[in-house]
Amino acid sequence: MDGPEAERPSEQPAEQPSEQSAEQPSEQPAEQSAEQRAEGARGAGGRRHYESPLRRQQAAVTRDRILAAATEMVHGFPTWDWGALTIRAVARRAQVNESTVYRYFSNERRLRDAVMRRLEQEAGVDLEGLRLEEFGDVVGRMFAYLSSFPVAQPPPEDPTFADIDERRRRALIAAVSDAAVDWPDEEAELAAAMLDVFWNVPSYERLTVTWKLDPERATRAVNWVIATLGAAVRAGDGPGGEPDGGPGEASSAGSG
Repeated sequence: MDGPEAERPSEQPAEQPSEQSAEQPSEQPAEQSAEQRAEGARGAGGRRHYESPLRRQQAAVTRDRILAAATEMVHGFPTWDWGALTIRAVARRAQVNESTVYRYFSNERRLRDAVMRRLEQEAGVDLEGLRLEEFGDVVGRMFAYLSSFPVAQPPPEDPTFADIDERRRRALIAAVSDAAVDWPDEEAELAAAMLDVFWNVPSYERLTVTWKLDPERATRAVNWVIATLGAAVRAGDGPGGEPDGGPGEASSAGSG
C-alpha cells in the first residue's frame, strides 16, 4: 500500500498545476484585453474631448473665414473666370496657411463649389425648392445680386462683330415696333432684347453643350419661346404689362 499511497500525492500536484495553467492563461488575457479596451475608450474619449464644442466652434469660424475670403475675391473679379481662385490665393487673402485651407477644402474644386453655394445663399436662390411660378422672382433676385459684381462685358473690339450686333439690334427693335405700333420705344426695346437672347452663339452653345440638346431640339425649343414672345407682343402684353395706349388696353376698352 505504500506504493500506491506514495503515487497519489505525486499525481495530485501534477493535475492541479495543469488545471491552473489551463485556466489562468485563458482568464488573464481576457481581463487584460478588457482593460486595454477600456483604456482605448478613455484614449478615444480624450480625442473626442480634443474636438470639444469650443474647438468645433473655432473650426467653423476658421472655415467661414476662408470661405468669406474666397467669396470676396470672386466679388472683385472683373470677369467670371475663376482661374485666380486658387488655394494659395485664398490662403493669402484669409491670412492662413495653405494647409489650413486644405484641411477644410481638400482641393480647389471643393473650395469653388462651396463658394458657389455661398453665392446662391447671398442671392436668395434655392435650387432645391425652385417652382415655376416663382422663377421670375428668382431671376429678379439673381439679377439684382449680379448687379453688385463689377463684371461687365466690354464691347467687341472687332468692328465686324460690333457692326453685326448693332444691325441685329436695330432689326429686332423694328420688328417689334411693326408688330406693336402703339408701344413706346422703351417697351419695344425690352421685347427686342429678350428676343435677342435666343439669337446669338452663347445661347446655342448653352443649349447644345450644357443641356446636351441636338440642333433640331434646340431649334424647336427656341422657336417655341420666340413664338410665345411674339404672340405676347402682338397681344400688347409687354414686359411692363399692357403699355398705355397699347393693343391690350384698346381691346379691353372696346369690349367695355
